[in-house]
Amino acid sequence: MSDRDSGTQHHHPAAQRPSEADAGHQGHAHGGQAGGRGRGEGHGHAGNDHAGHDAHAGHTPDAFRSKFWVALALTIPVVVWSDHVQVLLGYTAPEFPGSRWIPAVLGTIVFIYGGRVFLEGAWRELRARLPGMMTLISLAITVAFIFSVVVELGVIDADALWWELATLITIMLLGHWIEMRSIAQARGALEELAKLLPDTAHRVTDGGVEEVRVDELAVGDVVLVRPGESVPVDGIVAKGASEVNEAMITGESRPVKKREGDQVIAGTINGEGSIRVEVKAIGDETTLSGIMRIVAEAQTSKSRSQHLADRAARALTAVAIAAGALTVIVWLALGAEIDFAIVRMVTVLVIACPHALGLAVPLVVAISTSMGAASGLLVRDRRGFEEARNIDVVVFDKTGTLTIGEFRVVEIATAGIEEDEALRLAAGVEAESEHPIARGILKSAEERGLRVPGADDFRAITGRGVVATVEGTEYMMGGPALLEAEGAAVPEALHAATERAASRGQAAIALVRDGEAIAVFAVADAVRPESAEAVRALHERGIEVAMLTGDAEAVAQAVAEALGIDIVFAQVPPEEKAARIEELQAQGKRVAMVGDGVNDAPALATADVGIAIGAGTDVAVEAGHIVLVRSDPRDIPKIITLSRATRRKMLQNLWLAAGYNIVAIPLAAGVLYGWGILLTPAVGAVLMSASTVVVAINAQLLRRVDLANRA
Repeated sequence: MSDRDSGTQHHHPAAQRPSEADAGHQGHAHGGQAGGRGRGEGHGHAGNDHAGHDAHAGHTPDAFRSKFWVALALTIPVVVWSDHVQVLLGYTAPEFPGSRWIPAVLGTIVFIYGGRVFLEGAWRELRARLPGMMTLISLAITVAFIFSVVVELGVIDADALWWELATLITIMLLGHWIEMRSIAQARGALEELAKLLPDTAHRVTDGGVEEVRVDELAVGDVVLVRPGESVPVDGIVAKGASEVNEAMITGESRPVKKREGDQVIAGTINGEGSIRVEVKAIGDETTLSGIMRIVAEAQTSKSRSQHLADRAARALTAVAIAAGALTVIVWLALGAEIDFAIVRMVTVLVIACPHALGLAVPLVVAISTSMGAASGLLVRDRRGFEEARNIDVVVFDKTGTLTIGEFRVVEIATAGIEEDEALRLAAGVEAESEHPIARGILKSAEERGLRVPGADDFRAITGRGVVATVEGTEYMMGGPALLEAEGAAVPEALHAATERAASRGQAAIALVRDGEAIAVFAVADAVRPESAEAVRALHERGIEVAMLTGDAEAVAQAVAEALGIDIVFAQVPPEEKAARIEELQAQGKRVAMVGDGVNDAPALATADVGIAIGAGTDVAVEAGHIVLVRSDPRDIPKIITLSRATRRKMLQNLWLAAGYNIVAIPLAAGVLYGWGILLTPAVGAVLMSASTVVVAINAQLLRRVDLANRA
């Protein structure tokens, strides 16, 4: 019934993964450590692609803010001394020698100082042969500036556009300041992550403890982490015990108990205990650095929606230039003055600027990526994340994904003794055994909070089980071979429990006292407590759930039945896992694969969306589009919800950014001039900036999405 019956008594539990317990527990090492989670090296996507805002290169929100306030201070006198504004508002500005040159001089300064950022951005766009919003803005302000200079030189008898030019540039600077501040706030998660790492650490030496900079530490050093301090490195607890708050890394709100041999992550917060940590990873090799790389690259990688937005922005630029040229031609043909026609053209160019369109998708990308990271979802490839909204079936690897990858007692049958008492005694008998099943029984007792008694005279019975004296009574533990060899009596209820375990491919271990079995423990790879909830949540979203495993059919069906899984692929060797994914795809289904092992990597790469369990191997993490930091299957439905919500928000923003041009461009061109409705360039700039603000606000509303609910 178990490999205890074949004499394999002293295997270390970490050397095996529970699978096919009845067939010798053949498995492979679980592998991956937390230090490998989220590493960003070798990413296949275009991590250096910018999301449509290269025009802002070299500028910060503070730079735009400063330029805005200076431009505003210069623009106010330009407006006050403008002849056109004085006539419109019916006032007369103070006159003094040179006062008539105030609009021209200050307007020129505003053009050079405030407009330079747009001109530089346009040069970069044109040099890259990708004209966009900066090109449109620059064209509008350059035309207005040249026209005004020509008027001042007396070449044309018309009104100069100094106040329109100055207000246009000022409002544009305000819009870009708001935009960049919104993006900076969305990406603030990266700055917050960076703040988690302390600057110094307490290194333990032969002479005591010394304070050193974190960058002076080396792998193999031991550091002291006092209560309340941040863990400075990824490492293993070498001494001490404590509870560590890992919420900022994994999203898990409850502190995690840490004792000797457990792994700790840089940036997490130590609780009330003092621990010594052996350094395993520092600097760029830490989990936190890997998370930061993945988040940063995902925020700048371009999805299909971003490429659509880029194409729409270029198309709108072409439409605006054509509409501006047509506006001048039509008005001149209708006998309008040249200054009137030029103002109409400038207004068209301004109001049609795809500024909001350029912000529509990147801001949503930044926010959704930060939201995902805060919930333990690291997006490595935006395309895979975007495809998650269309998933029809989610395929889970069993061991280590739906199950915990360790043996546990999954059923107890007793005769004349309470369950907890039987488990307590069994754990005492097995306490000194290193067998994986024995460790599973002991761990199950500890998880129930039972006090495990000490044992005397422990010894192994080759090929059958173990025997030990607990609290003065001799007990034996073993499978059918032990019962048969000892001629132990087995009550009918325990015999039925043994048969049930066999039908499910589980090991049945009996507790024997005075020649009679008093309890039977069904031991198997325990299903994660969260798995059933994850499957239920996926079903609520209309998604099928499949399981892919190399385990025997009985083992797989038992897990599938317990969780309500729709499709089961059992006894699948590693080299055929990708083929099963292809089978589902051949049926027209979009498939997501969730796995954690090396043998899952081909299937992860084959699936439409590969989701790597963060605690798994580096190979699996590198093969996935999305990484689950905390290895919780309940996070899978969150991916679907966030992907769908992100897509909706992108489409909303694209319509908000571009849709208003259907009405705005004709208005800017002057189609309602006969009814007394005429937009100035400044009003056009206000409308364009208003659309940018609306898009920014709408994107921020994505934060209100509850990832735990269906969407």
